[in-house]
Amino acid sequence: MNLKTDLSEQNILVTGASKGIGASLVQHLMQAGARTGVHYRSGSKEAFRLIDQFDRNGSKTFQADLSSLEETRQLFEAVIENFERLDTLVINAGIFEPHAVSMNTDQWLEVWQKTLDVNLNAAGLLTKLAIEHFRTQGGGRIIYVGSRAAFRGETREYLAYAASKGGLTSLARTVARSFGKEGIKAFVIAPGFTRTQMAESFIESHGEERVLSEISLTELTRPEDLAPLFLLLCSGLMDHATGTTIDVNAGSYIH
Repeated sequence: MNLKTDLSEQNILVTGASKGIGASLVQHLMQAGARTGVHYRSGSKEAFRLIDQFDRNGSKTFQADLSSLEETRQLFEAVIENFERLDTLVINAGIFEPHAVSMNTDQWLEVWQKTLDVNLNAAGLLTKLAIEHFRTQGGGRIIYVGSRAAFRGETREYLAYAASKGGLTSLARTVARSFGKEGIKAFVIAPGFTRTQMAESFIESHGEERVLSEISLTELTRPEDLAPLFLLLCSGLMDHATGTTIDVNAGSYIH
């Protein structure tokens, strides 16, 4: 078996790809030869810089605000219009905003709804559109970026985040069970605390020592620690793991 990750024949869309885990992933995908759809909401400079530095196969950037279902639909349609075919969809985009129960109820609900819109509702719509597309070509893969929060819960300020990741995990498992006979595979990669810009506010308010005290290793997981696993899933070498959740949380939660 050839274990070299060559993705030169693949078209892959990564949502939330201008920063953090997504940016590291698209860098590795393009270096492996994949034509990559680099989705961003506001990080246009970062997205274009990634393509300028690493692309060699016609990758493109796509802008959309995933809190809008209409923009989410337009994103998928634009990718198919440009690439004609999609082999793998990586649902990575997500927000991690605190909303303590001591907040005004209207403000609390606003954060709850926004979190579910981006983390779960957009993911559901993209899943539906991807399944329809994959059926026309005999299959495809969806990789969901979940979280250990789906299994162990999250701190009290992040009820919506934990709920959204729990829903995402169940969605992925249902896709795997329901559409595998049609060649459609689904996987969850569930990171723990990862050193990204999104996590910095938590570190600032709680302290890095608290975060480090939860893990089994001596340093926080970095986005580049996750990227090789995504490449392996995209390659098709792990298709028989469809439906599985792969934990990458530095030993902070084992189940």
